[in-house]
Amino acid sequence: MSREVLVIHGGAGRYRQSLQEERKEIEKTLRGALEDGFKALKSGSSLDAVEEAVKAMEASGILNAGKGAALNLLGEQERDASVMFGKNLSFGAVASVKYTWNAVTLARRVMERTDHVFLVGSGADKLAEILGLDPAGKPSNRLQERYVELIKMVGEKDYELWRKNFEVAKHFFSDTVGAVAIDKEGNLSAATSTGGLWLKLPGRVGDTPLPGAGVYAENGVVAVSATGIGELIARYLASVKVAFKVKSGLIVEKAVEEVVGEITQLFGQENSIGLIALDSHGRIGLATNCEVFIRGFISTEKGPMIALLANEELAGAYKS
Repeated sequence: MSREVLVIHGGAGRYRQSLQEERKEIEKTLRGALEDGFKALKSGSSLDAVEEAVKAMEASGILNAGKGAALNLLGEQERDASVMFGKNLSFGAVASVKYTWNAVTLARRVMERTDHVFLVGSGADKLAEILGLDPAGKPSNRLQERYVELIKMVGEKDYELWRKNFEVAKHFFSDTVGAVAIDKEGNLSAATSTGGLWLKLPGRVGDTPLPGAGVYAENGVVAVSATGIGELIARYLASVKVAFKVKSGLIVEKAVEEVVGEITQLFGQENSIGLIALDSHGRIGLATNCEVFIRGFISTEKGPMIALLANEELAGAYKS
């Protein structure tokens, strides 16, 4: 019997002033995600836990996933998500989803109810509609106001001139959400969900739905979920690099630190990645090169514990 542990993240990136204004709402969202996920972990599997935790963050509207997904260059929400079950390396992913806010559940349905592992665009939307997943609805006023602000900052919507996403990322960090868990049977699972980069080109897909990049889980080894600048994480296959290091005998805490360090050195870009990981013994690995690293965990022994800034210690998430 393994110890049951759930670890989540709500994104990593540069500090923004509005974070303090949103702090209570973010903390409430993290606490709710940990509680929902751990309840599912106690009654079901690690796969149930990561789905429920990520779904709670998607539903909050405060983080860049689900209802709170960033708006692309045309002012639309396009969501990506993936899930992976370490027992048999089952995997499901969706990308450029517009129909439903609940992309993580759709990704799990792709894994369990189709012969495929990855659906995109209109095909993914049609499946969500057939399965009766909740429709997305319109972006909130908060998101629409942010979109107008960023369009003014960039100054154009011209495809031919569009190479400014990293400039936008300096102002709004990439608050992708994710979770990793281990259940009492020792099964590891991981899930990640995002709205992607603000003002991205329509159809852009980052690391989140790519196995080995934004997500990875393998029993006896590790479960990993990544957040940050998706293009860099995808190019380095950050999540599976953590797994390779753990397989070679490195402890999980050191493995995530090394991968973050390698990405920072290779691409020369701070504020670009955050990693959460969980090994087969239930040991936690957390690492980032960012100023903000929204994260938390809960286990049979402790929690929920949360932190928002990278230099903050994880602290008890008490109910208000």
